[in-house]
Amino acid sequence: MAKEQAFKVLAQQEGISNKKAKALIDRGIVYAGDKKVKIARAPISTDTKFRIEYPKEAKVIYEDDEVIAVDKPPHVDSYEIEEMLPEARLLHRLDKETSGVLLLGKSERFTKKAIEAFKRRRVDKRYVAWVEGVVAEPLIIDEPIHTIKKGKAFSKIDPLRGKPAHTEIYPEEVQGKKSKVHIAITTGRTHQIRVHLAHVGHPIVGDALYGSVTTSKRILLHCKAITLLGRTYEAPEPSDIVRYK
Repeated sequence: MAKEQAFKVLAQQEGISNKKAKALIDRGIVYAGDKKVKIARAPISTDTKFRIEYPKEAKVIYEDDEVIAVDKPPHVDSYEIEEMLPEARLLHRLDKETSGVLLLGKSERFTKKAIEAFKRRRVDKRYVAWVEGVVAEPLIIDEPIHTIKKGKAFSKIDPLRGKPAHTEIYPEEVQGKKSKVHIAITTGRTHQIRVHLAHVGHPIVGDALYGSVTTSKRILLHCKAITLLGRTYEAPEPSDIVRYK
């Protein structure tokens, strides 16, 4: 059976450049059957039939002269949203596979106040996720996090080098050996929720980097609401969060 690098097979199948094919695979939206194609240069059968699942469009939740609140779809980088809105500046970021509320400042005055609020932990951030295992009781996690940013960012619990991180977990429902939980954080360390949940034995479904053993089209984490400077911005739960399969 003939084999070739995945991005070259995809390029041939779709009639696109090798560069564009590699970018699509790196973005995490190319599938062969039910499995995500993760490595663009990995050898694969030249007979492979690919499927590209393009992300949904970002929706504006709220906008005025000072702020834009966007419901970010999964598989879209926060900076891509910023590029789409040249008059606005990102106030924070969500991981590429995380969906939900993303805030951008429009006026210099508001942006300065908002960034200061984030620095001083005066922002209420609420998430919802599906995790591995059964979560029956609330959990409070106070474990310092250290992030290594060589190549792709990776965070870990590190009492010596880590920065303070606080996460609260509240169970909602259980389906089989998966649990739906609500999450509140007062700090915003890189991959904080993912690392803390993995630390207590409940990695987020689809998060192979931090120990999930379940295949999913994305990491099942959604930013449901953010309260900033007296206003709350909310994004409805997408279908893959409302109910696990």
